[in-house]
Amino acid sequence: MKDNSENHHRRSIRLRDYDYAQIGAYFVTIVTQGRKCLFGEIVEAEMRLNDAGRMVEAAWNNFPKHYPGVECDAFVVMPNHVHAVMVLVGACPRARPAPTGQPRGVALTTNASLALPDVVHRFKTLTTKQYIDGVKQYGWRHFTGRLWQRNYFEHVIRDEASLNRIRQYIFDNPARWEFDRENPDATKPEPEYQWRMETVMGASVRSGQPRGVAPTKNHPS
Repeated sequence: MKDNSENHHRRSIRLRDYDYAQIGAYFVTIVTQGRKCLFGEIVEAEMRLNDAGRMVEAAWNNFPKHYPGVECDAFVVMPNHVHAVMVLVGACPRARPAPTGQPRGVALTTNASLALPDVVHRFKTLTTKQYIDGVKQYGWRHFTGRLWQRNYFEHVIRDEASLNRIRQYIFDNPARWEFDRENPDATKPEPEYQWRMETVMGASVRSGQPRGVAPTKNHPS
């Protein structure tokens, strides 16, 4: 029977015709294929990274050095997923293939903004390569197929209050591992999009009006 867990967990809150190269902050969750716990373990409500987890964390921290159009905000590596707030701040060189007549392997750049799917794809590609290197060189836990699920979750952060709540959710994530929906051993997983429920409730209190929930769909990368 086909495992539909990836589709169930990686639904994306998408906005119709929204430009995901637009400057702004985005909440992103990326989960390992099959929800395999490859990056460490939770001990006494704290995440203890193994070498692979430290690699993923370093890749995140170093990302702006290679892509100056991206800034890193809140981030956590969990045993089998990462939560991140990615901030797109403007134009970033985007590579495109060299035209006919140029030496092979030469890529030109444009000043096009790096869109969110590009950022996620490059992060996945970088960490997958480094993980494979770790398997070969240091005997990290082997995996078959891909390191990350094809889809990922993203949410456009609308205001500073939502940003602060999402930051807090990311910070608290290790302490909530027992109830995390991505935890294969969770016996009582929290409601799907718990962070969103808390954010929407906070917005409703501020405005005095109920807030709707946007449609969801898969978003591959």
